[in-house]
Amino acid sequence: QVQLVESGGGLVQPGGSLRLSCAASGFSFSFYVMSWYRQGPGKQRELVASITRTGGSTNYADSVKGRFTMSSDNAKNMVFLQMNSLKPEDTAVYYCHAAHWAGGTVYWGQGTQVTVSS
Repeated sequence: QVQLVESGGGLVQPGGSLRLSCAASGFSFSFYVMSWYRQGPGKQRELVASITRTGGSTNYADSVKGRFTMSSDNAKNMVFLQMNSLKPEDTAVYYCHAAHWAGGTVYWGQGTQVTVSS
């Protein structure tokens, strides 16, 4: 059974930090490009960050560059999103996403809520 299970969301004050985790199971993790997406209130879902299968390269949305860092632990089939200097506009449900490198198969996690508010 394929699972992507996110954790680490919560309520944080502006300027604070959170670390999201995504545990993957039920598929060949090393064949998938892993990403984090988010969907804020009244907004479309958007790509936040992606990491290559080897973990050697990452890409970020302009809105989070310099503040968020995505990493992976391929031995544990996990990816992480370290979020620093959080802003109210970062408030969203954050989703873990897996896409097969050759295209076609895609998996989504159930999402974890991040709320940035004073």
